[in-house]
Amino acid sequence: MKTIKFPKRKEWSEILKRPTQSLKDIEETVNQIFEDIKRNGDEAVQKYTSLFDGVTINDLLVTDVEFKKAATEVSNGLKAAIELAKANIEKFHKAQKTEKIFIETTAGVSCWQEKKPIEKVGLYIPGGTAPLFSTVLMLAIPAKIAGCKEIILCTPPNSDGKIANEILYAAELCGINKVYKVGGIQAIAALSFGTDAISKVYKIFGPGNQYVTAAKQIAIKYGIAIDMPAGPSELMIVADNSANASYVASDLLSQAEHGVDSQVILVSTSKKIINAVNVEVKNQLTDLPRSEIASQAIKNSKSILLNNNEEVLDIVNEYAPEHLIVCLDDNDDLIKSITNAGSVFIGNYTPESAGDYASGTNHTLPTNGYAKAYSGVNLDSFTKAITFQKISKEGIKNIGPSIELMAEAEGLQAHKNAVTLRLKDLK
Repeated sequence: MKTIKFPKRKEWSEILKRPTQSLKDIEETVNQIFEDIKRNGDEAVQKYTSLFDGVTINDLLVTDVEFKKAATEVSNGLKAAIELAKANIEKFHKAQKTEKIFIETTAGVSCWQEKKPIEKVGLYIPGGTAPLFSTVLMLAIPAKIAGCKEIILCTPPNSDGKIANEILYAAELCGINKVYKVGGIQAIAALSFGTDAISKVYKIFGPGNQYVTAAKQIAIKYGIAIDMPAGPSELMIVADNSANASYVASDLLSQAEHGVDSQVILVSTSKKIINAVNVEVKNQLTDLPRSEIASQAIKNSKSILLNNNEEVLDIVNEYAPEHLIVCLDDNDDLIKSITNAGSVFIGNYTPESAGDYASGTNHTLPTNGYAKAYSGVNLDSFTKAITFQKISKEGIKNIGPSIELMAEAEGLQAHKNAVTLRLKDLK
């Protein structure tokens, strides 16, 4: 990891650049695939699956036989681990349920808000170099708790045209039976337009590479909602001499192994901890099965030495990391002032991996600085709030004159008339 010492604030934006292509760089490719799938449906989906995944898929839908076989291939130990994670994720997301909000704003004027599930949702599960069955839990569980009626899961097949056993086991455990062997841009396009095999949805969820992220953003043009822009993984760690250097290095590498376009950043006011972590990264890297991928990501990553904790806080909020680990002698001061982060992990014994798998929080989070404006996936992501109002005779008498005056001031006579007619009848 490259160490940058005491950079000036005007240099921060350049230092903090993500190693990703802009939407403009890949938008043309995404648009071409979207148009093809809009016109040619499943035929185009199969064509791009063959082109990008190197496999021909005749039947996109996973069969009951494939579900049953997958369940027998997953070890009992892993099944128990997945079930534990499922239980914790369910607890945390069920706790996010809110009751109907009801209030009488003026005598005779009743207003309330109710949460309703989004009826049709599409879940995208990355499956390239690492089939992320944990993401099945993170998306399917809140979708089920919210009460979504139709839940469709898309994930890329491997070179044998199959879906990872763990993904199928997790999907079935969560009650998802519509699983399709399709990934990448073609999956997002199919969910956006609908094909003979794959139903159109109202909202698409899930992380992915730069192309999947771009496809989700382009899906918005066609009236499809998305959870957030969630692209290549990223992690920022704030540490001082109270941090365990080997733990910090392991956390950095845990995100670096996601993909060559991942980015990890260490920020500290201590040269000692930066040096110790850099040594640990080199030592641990050689033992990783995915060391080649992690090594490429590390090249895009940095250790930043700053003057004081004020600068540390400012650079965190400027970067707005997907994942933020805070490991300081006094964590509280920094934690209470963080405004931009997807998910925060506090202390020596809170690895980012816990949030990825089993603590209960959701790991589908905004990347590329979008944590400045977006939340991670939560129960509300799968619902929409509908407001209601009911006004009695007394109520329209109380607020009617104000409505008349406001409508007239805006030059909207019909708006005023809608109230005036009622008030006349009540005289």
